Amino acid sequence: MFGLLSCTDAIPSVYLFESTPLGDDGLKGWGSEANVRYPEFIAQGETIGFPAPSFGANIEPYRTAFDHALEVLSARGYEVKPGPNAYAGDGIGISSTPESCGREFTEMYCADDTAVLIACGGGELACETLASVDLDAVRAAKPKWFEGYSDNTNLTFTLTTLCDVASVYGPCASTFGMEPWHTCVEDALGTLSGSSAFLDEGGVPHIVANSYPRHEVEGLKDAEHPLAPYNCTALSLRRVLSNGEMRIGDGAAYMEGRLLGGCMDILAMLVGTRFDQVKAFNERYADDGVIWFLESCDLNPMSIRRALWQMENAGWFDRVRGFVLGRPLCGAEPFLGLDAYQAACGILEKHHAPIIMDADIGHIPPSMPLICGSFAKVSCMGNDISIEQILR
Repeated sequence: MFGLLSCTDAIPSVYLFESTPLGDDGLKGWGSEANVRYPEFIAQGETIGFPAPSFGANIEPYRTAFDHALEVLSARGYEVKPGPNAYAGDGIGISSTPESCGREFTEMYCADDTAVLIACGGGELACETLASVDLDAVRAAKPKWFEGYSDNTNLTFTLTTLCDVASVYGPCASTFGMEPWHTCVEDALGTLSGSSAFLDEGGVPHIVANSYPRHEVEGLKDAEHPLAPYNCTALSLRRVLSNGEMRIGDGAAYMEGRLLGGCMDILAMLVGTRFDQVKAFNERYADDGVIWFLESCDLNPMSIRRALWQMENAGWFDRVRGFVLGRPLCGAEPFLGLDAYQAACGILEKHHAPIIMDADIGHIPPSMPLICGSFAKVSCMGNDISIEQILR
């Protein structure tokens, strides 16, 4: 029997496993027997911290939306703590200097006065923040949920692949300021609080992320309307490539494996750096395999293809069990006769794994909150996608 899980139910605080140092670049990794560690869910009365490893909330419409998000989350029973750079804007492509942003993230992650962290916003150069984060200290600290997307892939992805800690690929802080909330915002908070979870017979939490029927084409949020909700008017049609056949709106696919991924703009940049430990991650979880969830921001179809080629040739897809691709923000229009679907499938189909496209992930709202590192069972039937995330 599965039982409903409330914020007050006793859940094992964290699934801890011993680690062993490895690596020759100053970053400690996990041994071959490592397992993903899952942080505690946040309870009412505990504190949500808001670091700014990418952009802060210093300009409109994000400042007003962020301020309102603090009010809304406070009204829902949580304490809130903006980080030192939450309103900063003196940085290049990030809120402040890389050293300041890295120090802020490290200190807020390792501190005992916050239960979860939500990134203030996306940006451009959080890779420079990553280089200033003390990952050894983060790895040694009690695991803590960190949620963000886009440029924050630099941290959501590396927390999982370098530290074996689950993270949430989901909305940044200002999204919680919209009025009224879209279901995906409720889902994001439900993921962090555990209110969306249920326990199986072994006491392991499961959280199911379901797709949404419509998506946004033209947004309403701007400096004059900072709290505008998502304008989801377009019917969402899923494309599925399975067994060599492309179906639109009536396809079916199923896959199981560890969820791993984020924004391709960022992931392709990490390939080959000292922060690229994906092949080691693949080997640690070889029995589970990997489901890659991928989306893009600034990439056109050719750039998408180059990014996937680079990831593939770095061995990232060696243990792939399936792909879930979000709607591309800037890659919808064909470029030199190549569209985003052709760009992706031309690289990915050779792995003979199901490919689900136009999923609710990434920069075109709404977006399902996904737990990076969780073991997932993903199904697509027609236009409905269900991702059951098992915290084991």
